[in-house]
Amino acid sequence: MAKTPKLSNTEKLNLIEQGYSSMVMNGAGGITTSPVFSKVADAQANDRILVIVELSGGNDGLNTVVPYADDAYYRARPNLGIRKEKLLKIDDHIGFQRTMTGFERLYKDGNMSIVNGVGYDQPSFSHFSSMAFWQTGAPNSGEAYGWLGRMADAIDPQGHSTNFLVNIDDSQSLAVRSMHHVPLVFNNPDNFTRRLLDEEHAAIAALDRNYGNGSTNASEQFLLDIAASANSSEQLVRDACSSYETPVDYGLIPFGLERVAALIAADFPTKVYYVPYRNNAFDTHVYQSDLHSRLWSYTSDHIAGFVEDMERIGRGDDVVVMVFSEFGRRVAENTSLGTDHGTAGPAFVIGKGVKGGQYGAMPSLTDLDDGNLKYTTDFRRIYSTLINGWMGYENTSEILKSDFAPIDLFARNH
Repeated sequence: MAKTPKLSNTEKLNLIEQGYSSMVMNGAGGITTSPVFSKVADAQANDRILVIVELSGGNDGLNTVVPYADDAYYRARPNLGIRKEKLLKIDDHIGFQRTMTGFERLYKDGNMSIVNGVGYDQPSFSHFSSMAFWQTGAPNSGEAYGWLGRMADAIDPQGHSTNFLVNIDDSQSLAVRSMHHVPLVFNNPDNFTRRLLDEEHAAIAALDRNYGNGSTNASEQFLLDIAASANSSEQLVRDACSSYETPVDYGLIPFGLERVAALIAADFPTKVYYVPYRNNAFDTHVYQSDLHSRLWSYTSDHIAGFVEDMERIGRGDDVVVMVFSEFGRRVAENTSLGTDHGTAGPAFVIGKGVKGGQYGAMPSLTDLDDGNLKYTTDFRRIYSTLINGWMGYENTSEILKSDFAPIDLFARNH
């Protein structure tokens, strides 16, 4: 069989975006897998896995990590301020909402780092823009690829690693968009199948039949690889999710981490999972109190359940979870008993590998920028920490376009 010439990365990207973009998985936003016969790159031979949880809508950080010892909090929120006797106090200054028992347990067990005052310069109050800034790690730049996609490209520049990136969602997040890797994107495993127009069935069936015969045409061989990968991955995902059983309670509203657990238990080679809590759920402009409390009950229980499940299957040392939202809320409550779009808020890094505790200064509640918190920790410092301290890639500036000092929150023995 003749040797297949190697495609350039640009040629691969053009093929995906132009000639083959119609072959997608049901519920996915594009081609969903990289070729199944690829080899795992030496650069990612460790067992570490990074899971990103996105809380869409702009979580109210002040009613999540509550500064109950600061009287300015209650002056700004006479109705929404959560009284100290109703909090799960974690030290003499801050506490969690009473519904956040899962997070309280993770924190007190030393498995959670709270990063305070996370934000960025010249913040956007648009959900779309601010989320794009977080997903690319490059505010106000027009960056086309996600920070996780660029990390995958840096760790495995040839794109040899099978399914490096998995996105549990109806459509592909910008965070995982990559030049050299094609993320696996799905939401409901039962509906995870190729979606084709009627006139495409014959062509795709021909691709399926021809795979294995080889081709002297690089473009054709690449398409054959993608078609075979799609066929293989859809069945693997369904089998993994349908066969996974666990006694762990994932809470009332599982939003995707139970599927991540199933793939990890099935030994998927994935290094990065991206899981959003969708539909702008945390956009709490009106009557926030009960809604926000319920959202954190679901979120806290689900994440704590996932961490417990990782320990149960023997992968607790291998998995770290980072939780973020695109922005916080204004300090003062509004007249609708809610909160409006703001700036800085807390982020969380969770897992057995972290040194628990708090990092970064709590923003002042009186020294404000037009009613908003002044951020104290650039969010890209967290990215730098995860890229270097957890994933083991040292040249973080190559990925983040500039130097951002990592935070010393990982235990040395990890």
